[in-house]
Amino acid sequence: MPELVHLNVDDGVGIVRLDRPPANAISLQLSIELLRALQEAGSRDDVGALVLWGGSKLFAAGADIKEIVDLDTDGIREQVTELGDACDLLEAMPKVSIAAITGFALGGGFELSLACDLRYAADDAVVGQPEIKLGVIPGAGGSQRITWLAGAGVARDLTYTGRQVEADEAKALRLVERVVPADQILEAAMQDARTFARGPRQAIAAAKEAIRGAVETPGPTGIGREKELFIELFGTADQREGMRAFIEKRPPVFGSD
Repeated sequence: MPELVHLNVDDGVGIVRLDRPPANAISLQLSIELLRALQEAGSRDDVGALVLWGGSKLFAAGADIKEIVDLDTDGIREQVTELGDACDLLEAMPKVSIAAITGFALGGGFELSLACDLRYAADDAVVGQPEIKLGVIPGAGGSQRITWLAGAGVARDLTYTGRQVEADEAKALRLVERVVPADQILEAAMQDARTFARGPRQAIAAAKEAIRGAVETPGPTGIGREKELFIELFGTADQREGMRAFIEKRPPVFGSD
């Protein structure tokens, strides 16, 4: 049974909870359990969207430094690969994921949130990539995803200095999408996740893939892929329902093929 990561399903939303007090430090075992939880959530039909969070006090304060301080290159490769695989899976899976950030999301914790589709930050949250102060750099995609979200200047600033950014600045920098009162953060994320879970899942998955294409293969390749994804949605149950509901002037009731 998992001990450090828990998956619970609530009204179509898979809640992936990091549970390694006091700081949710990211160990090898936590990364392994996280990857397994995400794989399960991705394969379950009763999960239409995901919310990641670390509890009411903090999201994740970074790597377990005591565990990695004496590792060599082979040892650290396993560590960073497990976390990186979890981040890559979050980014690639067709289901929308929302990081509900409370307290600190630093280092590997922030990298995990960056791999989500959306980031909702509590108004007292703090994010950052402090690895440079430890003599290393982000290793699970942090420098890349900050650049995609906020541009190379912001990525250089945060990565070179290791400084920590409070919620309002993080929003201004486009590192998070919403800032929410701390006592409302989970419900805000859950409310939107439920909407995604009940929505036209195939269309949402296509939108996610198209937007990812704009990041990874911008220009004609990404535009061409968007067109093909649009075409492929015609004939699906959700496309038929959505358009018929529009014509009939009623709310659509989406399901899956």
